[in-house]
Amino acid sequence: MSQIRLMKPYIGFDEVEAEMRQIFESGIFTRGQHVEAFRKEICAYTGARHTHLATSATTALSVCLKLIGIEPGDEVVVSDFSFPATANVVEDLGARPVFADVSLDTYNMLPSALRACMSAKTKAVIAVDAFGNPSGMHEIAAICKEYGVPFIEDAACAIGSSEQGVRVGNIADLTCFSFHPRKLLTTGEGGAITTNRDDWSAWFDVKLNHGASGMLGYGLDFIEQGYNYRLSEPQALMGRVQLRKLDEIVAERNEVRSEYVRFLASAGFIPQQRASDVVHNVQSLVFRVPEGVDRDLLIGGLREDGIETTIGTYCLSDTTYYRERYADVQRHAKRLQQETITLPCYQGVDVKRVCEAIVRRGINAR
Repeated sequence: MSQIRLMKPYIGFDEVEAEMRQIFESGIFTRGQHVEAFRKEICAYTGARHTHLATSATTALSVCLKLIGIEPGDEVVVSDFSFPATANVVEDLGARPVFADVSLDTYNMLPSALRACMSAKTKAVIAVDAFGNPSGMHEIAAICKEYGVPFIEDAACAIGSSEQGVRVGNIADLTCFSFHPRKLLTTGEGGAITTNRDDWSAWFDVKLNHGASGMLGYGLDFIEQGYNYRLSEPQALMGRVQLRKLDEIVAERNEVRSEYVRFLASAGFIPQQRASDVVHNVQSLVFRVPEGVDRDLLIGGLREDGIETTIGTYCLSDTTYYRERYADVQRHAKRLQQETITLPCYQGVDVKRVCEAIVRRGINAR
């Protein structure tokens, strides 16, 4: 029996072959027409005024913190249910990530937890769209505005999602996307930053290009210390092709999600919830397992059946490094780390086979 993979990319070589050949023939592999076009197209899609491409969501988050001026001794409130990069970029600058607990329903930062974390040392907030779900992001934005701190949306998973009719990329002060291979839109590796502030955009133009601005004689004029976090032309081409069909991909994944929910609801599996005014791209299809089911045993059993699954994600405050450093483990995030499972979700996946195996293996995992 064939293996069911967790994720398949939404791009084939035939979709990029002709234009990729042109890139190779031109010899322009960076800062060419596709890079600039991709930036503009992300702006048009999200509604954001400016887009800057980066090598990953991690470097995007890092440079956003540097823009804000995060320094040792500062605090940044972060969602506690996420991949470690969300907190690592804060720790890397010598600042402290303060972990805000999340909703057991949406898996996103709780507004009440955010308020409890705010202090005179708080210099920014990084809230995560868990698995692409932007539920509650406008409320988080309002709290950040109330306290006068910048809101960085870790939207690594959320390209194509929206809340209250506003696309992710145009809700927060700064939004960071990922184009990793497991994302709906992949460039192999890569990321992007969106913002509506002209002054911040001008800063990114310089910082993301080695600190260069304009010419000095026959060479560049370097006015800042900067970085090479640029995306290449072949990567930008890949991104453009997928962005054109992103809404179609999102619709397909929601159809697959509905199939899973119909099969698994009666077995006690609880899907990630989203607000009624949210379009969720279903970047990852995540359920909480029924009470009494050992999630890890279930994942192992499904692997024996040729079905690739994985955990939801991590309770950052309960990872060895952060638990030993801060001893501030958040209850809901820890529970979700123990109870969530990510299922294969893409067009053509054999939902019936996966669900039948889940129910069978779930009984044995009690």
